[in-house]
Amino acid sequence: MPISLRSSSVLALSVVAALTVAACNGGSQRPRLAYEERPVELLYNTGYERLQRNRWADAVDYFQEVERQHPYSEWSRRAILMQIYAYYRNGSYEESIAAADRFIQLFPGSPSAAYAFYMRATCHFEQIVDVGRDQGRAELALAGLRDVARRYPGTPYATDAVVKIDLVNDQLAGKEMAIGRYYQRARQPLAAIGRYQAVVENEAFQRTSHTPEALYRLVEVYLALGLKDEATRNGAVLGFNYPGSPWYAEAYALLTEDGQRPDTEPTGRRESWLQRIIPG
Repeated sequence: MPISLRSSSVLALSVVAALTVAACNGGSQRPRLAYEERPVELLYNTGYERLQRNRWADAVDYFQEVERQHPYSEWSRRAILMQIYAYYRNGSYEESIAAADRFIQLFPGSPSAAYAFYMRATCHFEQIVDVGRDQGRAELALAGLRDVARRYPGTPYATDAVVKIDLVNDQLAGKEMAIGRYYQRARQPLAAIGRYQAVVENEAFQRTSHTPEALYRLVEVYLALGLKDEATRNGAVLGFNYPGSPWYAEAYALLTEDGQRPDTEPTGRRESWLQRIIPG
């Protein structure tokens, strides 16, 4: 299931409001636009009227016509921004990305380039799929969001990008955990260790919700391999950082059953046996 956060819509609406021109009345049916010179204000305002009525595809037609008849103008600049937003609201993410790329190429120095960069990253973000599938979109979203945070610090775009970066990192860490569990079930402990260590050692992943489980799984795998020192070390890290986590309560029980006595007493409770089953 794709991750979907509509906070980006709020930011997009602020841009739409900033570009508003008094809208004129349009027809109720979607027109078939043929090339015909019309006042640019009429084209733009009709597109905006369609936008206000959530007729995203109709709006795109008019804004494209503005761009076609008045290229490289201020109206064209505004029309491309509107296309980015209309495509996004229509769920046409690839088209929105293409429009954002076009804006960045044509108007790299514009203050509105921040919006184009942000929406390009957001369109990738909206297409992230569950951890059981390829995470190419997550990687693209992460790169784009980091770019926004780096280029435009202190802006609402950067603020929202930072929030989304944490969500994407959690997603990517979850993918590592899913693969690690697969290897553990398949009795490939070394491969599983590599995936769990990737979560524990990656600074971006360390802040995610998956780190306590990754440390617990390392305790579990190392004990199964007879590597008690490694198991103890990871258990100590888990206990120091997450003493109240159910994962530490589980690790503490495993180490104690193995004849060891961890220094830190758990403050959390063990989960039921159903919850302790490795997710599939």
